[in-house]
Parts: sequence; structure tokens; C-alpha cells
Amino acid sequence: MTKAVQKITLSPSRDIPFNKLVLSQSNVRRVKAGVSIEQLAESIAQRTLLQSLSVRAVVDAAGNETGMFEVPAGGRRYRALELLVKQKRMSKSQAVPCVVREGGIAEDDSVAENDERVGLHPLDQFRAFQTLRDLGMSEEDIAARHFVNPAIVKQRLRLASVSPKLHEVYAEDGMTLEQLMAFSVTADHARQEQVWENVSRSGYDEPYLIRRLLTENTVRWSDRRAQFVGLDAYQNAGGGVLRDLFEHDDGGWLQDVVLLDRLVTEKLKAEAETIAAEGWKWISIAVEFPYGHIQGLREIEGRPVDLSPEEQATIDALNAEQAKLQTDYQDADELPDEVDQRLGAIESALAAFEDRPMLYDQSEIARAGVFISIDSEGRLSVDRGYVRPEDEVPAADPDAEQGADASSTEGQGGGSSVQRSVIAVAGSAPDAEEDDEDAARPLPDRLIIELTAHRTLALRDALAENPAVAFQAVLHNFVLTAFYRFASSGSCLEIGLRTPNFPAQAPGLRESVSAKAVEARHEAWKARLPKSENDLWDTLTALDGGAQASLFAHCASFAVNAVFEPANRANQGRVSAHGVRTRLDQADVLARAVGLDMAQAGWRATIDNYFGRVTKPRILEAVREAKGELSAQLIDHLKKADMAKEAERLLDGSGWLPEPLRLVDPDAAPVGQEGEAGPLPEFLADDEDQENASDDDPQQLDAAE
Repeated sequence: MTKAVQKITLSPSRDIPFNKLVLSQSNVRRVKAGVSIEQLAESIAQRTLLQSLSVRAVVDAAGNETGMFEVPAGGRRYRALELLVKQKRMSKSQAVPCVVREGGIAEDDSVAENDERVGLHPLDQFRAFQTLRDLGMSEEDIAARHFVNPAIVKQRLRLASVSPKLHEVYAEDGMTLEQLMAFSVTADHARQEQVWENVSRSGYDEPYLIRRLLTENTVRWSDRRAQFVGLDAYQNAGGGVLRDLFEHDDGGWLQDVVLLDRLVTEKLKAEAETIAAEGWKWISIAVEFPYGHIQGLREIEGRPVDLSPEEQATIDALNAEQAKLQTDYQDADELPDEVDQRLGAIESALAAFEDRPMLYDQSEIARAGVFISIDSEGRLSVDRGYVRPEDEVPAADPDAEQGADASSTEGQGGGSSVQRSVIAVAGSAPDAEEDDEDAARPLPDRLIIELTAHRTLALRDALAENPAVAFQAVLHNFVLTAFYRFASSGSCLEIGLRTPNFPAQAPGLRESVSAKAVEARHEAWKARLPKSENDLWDTLTALDGGAQASLFAHCASFAVNAVFEPANRANQGRVSAHGVRTRLDQADVLARAVGLDMAQAGWRATIDNYFGRVTKPRILEAVREAKGELSAQLIDHLKKADMAKEAERLLDGSGWLPEPLRLVDPDAAPVGQEGEAGPLPEFLADDEDQENASDDDPQQLDAAE
């Protein structure tokens, strides 16, 4: 026997005057959340009431209807309508669409009305905002009508612009919202889809990895080249910029690297053409010159341009104001912000006056040159007045300089027949080859050269700060040469005095803490010494013992050569064939004597100077040494580029140093000559081997990247 299906009867709808409605105590919503009452009232004013109220008749004690209706479901809409009445934007008797409920429980209706309400899927919201934009609404209008910040609208519109294929993946929960945000950094749908295919197949699909892959062929806005050219000039030339609306991006990424480099070269050449009018024989331009590029060149003397009376008056006024502020607040624990800012402005203004143009003799300009580059902040750096050995006037030809003096004047631009400067773009050192092999082989020769170059510079700085050790080191060098048959090349101190060149330019060498310290010390001594070498002996005689010792240590420090040289391996082992200490071994002795700590000297392992240059087992070995096995296991599944990045982050501030930079303990147990990392645990070996196999296969590597 078939059971009869009960027909569903829907509650009737009625238009009820607002003044006949009251808020029910059966409404379960107590906590405020979502759009405010004020915003909801504004929405109703713009769009009218889009959803009816659910109401029940109010009855008296006898069960008779009183003509009033309570609202158990729709209380926020009721409050919004109430606000509109108070604002006199709606009359008290305005008819309100209502659904009248008779049976059931009021609290049950209230719970169901809230629980069964389903918000838009984020993707639907993104697309809806895009539709409103396509219909002509501005981002500001959309933000105002939907009570969000305009920046939120920009973000949702950016998400709506991601590839439709990735939208489908997101809609089916195939990727997270954070991953979708990462893809929005570029508008290139083909590239988005390619990266998703690679990362989803490899399993390495973290948002930061997606962003890195999408921006790997770009230049960050913080790069010195971008800062030098300027964003407006780059964009006016047709260059595109990637921006991340969801994370701090340091100004974004410049997409057209070739265009950027061309603009940099053009701007440097334009600056060089301007400076060429001063009459210099040659001008060399580069984004950045290597450390020691002026070695072997003679720097000509110049004098600062005289201050005008107005400039001198300004300097006097700034000095007086600075002195007054310092006196007024000398007892204050903390300076007020406005005073601190003013003192900073005064210091900057005074520094600008100190950095005045230099005037040179025109005969010197005619045989000297200029280096033009970009400093680390993206500002133009002009270094004038260097004479190459081949441009020096021969001592036997006194008439040569006299002829040049015939038309010379002090300053740039004097005379009508200024020679044409030869402008040359300096080349850069070739990049090191990438080594993705899996065995923990010995460190590459070039990397050891670069690391030991850093160590040599730091050792020079440390030796210059330790006069007693410097004296002993020089004495040790002399005794070795005079008394020990096989020790003529056994010291790292090359007394001559000859300053060894660095055979390779390590990343960051020129701007390292050691380089700046050496340069500052050298300039300080240069200012104390006489301009003419004929007066040098008397000047040195006048120095006290402490000053002589400090100058001696500074000069001796330039002879330090602790750089690894692959062509001279036989002379760099710990003990030579004759049983005597060799150059790098002597460098260890010297480093221990001055207490050299490369971490304190400012060196830290980065992708550029270490992790990106060694194999994966070497990276894991470093993390294991500094942070332990658990930290190494956290990154052992990553591809090399990502492993290097995470290793740099993990070891930041740890003080870890690679073997060539460590102080060698002569009493320590010997380590394997190859310096190989220990084998991985068995439960990790399979995954590692599988990943290494893909690293060795160029096609698989391209797919993973």
C-alpha cells in the first residue's frame, strides 16, 4: 500500500507596516559579526530590502492576535530599518515585506535562517567584482557600495584576472587561496599555467616558491640598477613591472632586464659625456667596479672648490644651530622627534658642503681618468683623478709636462682645446658555473679563491689593528728568508712591500666591513702624511712610537696573501714536501694570533657567496653543523635553489663558517681530505636519490623549475 506524500505548504507573505513590528527575544544572534547595522542600512537605502523578514504574530494571554508581529529571524535587517526610520529616511508606517510563520519554534527558525545562509564562494565574489568593473563601476564605487577598502577591491580584481584554468583548479579545492594569490603576481596566463603544472607535479607548491618562479627572470626594484634609472624612465621606455598586492614586494619586479641594462648603460654614458667635457684622458664606466680596481694607479691631488660667502654664512648658521640644540638638550634622556629630525637635517646639509667638487691642474687632467659607477643605494658614483702607469710623463722628458702646462688652468673646463675622452664600458667577471652534482665533492677552486679573498682582506684589517703581531710577523718573515733554506716562499706575508691582487672578485668583497675599515684607515693615514715623498722621512721621525707602530701595522697588512691559488696547490698544503709550514698554514697561524673571527668580521653565508655555489649535500652539512639534524631534515626534500634559500634563512645570525674561513685548530683530529658530508639516513636516501636523478636530467630539471 503506497503511503501518501504530504504536500508542503509555504508560509504566506504580507506587507506589514514597520511600526507593527518588534524584535523578538527568540533571535539567537547575539554576537556582532560581518557588515555593521549602519552599512546594512545604507545598502537597504541603495537597493531596498532584498530579503523578507521572518515574523510571527504576537498574541495576548487568551491567544488572540494583537496586530503586532515579532521578528525572530532577520533581526539585523530590522535594526537597519529602525535606523533608517530614526534618520527620517523611511516613514514609521512603511510597508515591510514579511513571511508570516505560524507553526514550529521561533528559536529553531532563527537558527535555521542563519545556518542555512551560504555566503558567496570567494571566486564568485572575485568574478562579481570583475563584472561590476566591466559594467562601468570604478574601483572606488565598488568599494563604497560594498563597504570595503579600495585596496581590497584591487586585490579581488587581481585575483579575478588569474588564468581561468587556475580558477577551475581553485574552485575544485585543487589549490589554496594563498597559492592563487601568489599566481596573481603576473598577468601572463601561459606562464601561470606552466608554473602550476610544474609545482603541482613536483609537490613543491608553497606560495613563496610560486612567486619566486614567476619572478625569476626579473630584477627587484631595490636593485641598484633600477634605483639609478628610476621607475618612471623605465616604464616610459615600455618596461613592465610586476606588483604583489598581497605581500610586501619592496616596490615590485622589473620584467625587462635587457631594457633596464640598456637604460643603465645609456644613462652612465650620458653622465660620462658630461664629465668628458672636463678634459679627462679616459673614462671607465660600469655598474660596479671590482674591489682593488684602482690598485697600481696614481691618484692626482686636487683641492676643493672655494666656498662662496653665502655658503660659508650658511655653514656658520648651521653649526651655531647645531651647537645650540646640543646644548639645550644635553641632559635629556631622549631627544624630541622634531629636534632629532632637525639635527639629522643639519648633519646632512653640512655633509653636502663637505662633499664639494675638486679642482685639478689641467696638465694632470689631460693624462688622468675617471671611474663612473653606481653605488649600493643606486646613486651615481664619480671617482676622478687616476693616472695609469703608461700615461705617466717620462722622467727624462721634462719638456713634455711643460708643453702641457702651456695651456693649463686650474679647474675643469679651462682652455679651448680640450682633448676628447675615451669612454669605455668595463666588463664584468663571468658567472660561476652552476654545480648541481650530488656528491659532496671538494669545494670548487673559484669558490675557495673567493672565500679566502674575504679572509685575506679581513686578516689584513685584523693585522693592522694588532701592531705587536704585525712586528712579529714581519720579523718571522725576515728570519725565514735569512736562516731556513726551504722557507723562502713559506710565509703568507709578502714583504716587498708588494700588495697581492685578488684573482677573483668575491660577491660583496668591495662593500664588506673589512674593505670599508681598511679604506677608512688608509684615508686617515693619507691625510697625516706629507704630499711630497721628500718630506716623508722627517714626518715619520716626528711620529711617536705608538703612531709608528700603527702605521707599520697598516702597511704590513697590505702584504697579506691568504688567497687560495689552484695553480699553486703544491705550495699551499698544510705541510710541504720538506716538512716546513706553507703559505696558507702560515695564514692560519697569523689568524689565530690576531684572533680573527670571520663571522665577527661581517661575513655570513648567503645564496650568492656560498649556498648557491655548492652541492646539496654541502648545504645540508652546513645546516646540520649549525642547527642540528632536525633542521637539516626540514629542507632535505627541497630542490637546490629552494634549499639554498632556506639554508640562508636558517643560518642567518648563527655565525657558521665554511672550512676555508674557520680558525684551524692544529691539535684537532684530521678530517677527510674530501670534506664529504656523512651519508643520509636510510629513510631519507630513497627520496634524495630520486630527486637527485631528476636534478641530473636537464629535461626533468626544466620541468621542475
